[in-house]
Amino acid sequence: MSAPVLRFGSVVLDCPDPGALADFYARLLGWPPDAEPSDGWATLVPPDGGVKIEFQHAADWRPPTWPDPEVRQMAHLDFPVDDLEAAHEWAVEVGAKFVRDSKTFRVYLDPAGHPFCLCAC
Repeated sequence: MSAPVLRFGSVVLDCPDPGALADFYARLLGWPPDAEPSDGWATLVPPDGGVKIEFQHAADWRPPTWPDPEVRQMAHLDFPVDDLEAAHEWAVEVGAKFVRDSKTFRVYLDPAGHPFCLCAC
């Protein structure tokens, strides 16, 4: 049997408030906001038609405590940027919490506590 065609369509993040977290990422990335978040779900579609970011309500959401292993991170998002300093200032302005610095990337937490990185290209 040959493998069926599979496409990578989205990344889904559990969170306590899908609409609020979708709004955060829409501002951070400059993408259009989800016009109608509903039923515990919100979706952001990139303008170039690439991979979507989706947000799913989780009533028992506990944010990761990374780097402390009590509540391990299961995944994180990486965003390549041309200007790390400008991207840092923007991320903090729209509500990201700065966590750690490196020469080539910076680590943040989104408002629900998911880690993400801004990476110098």
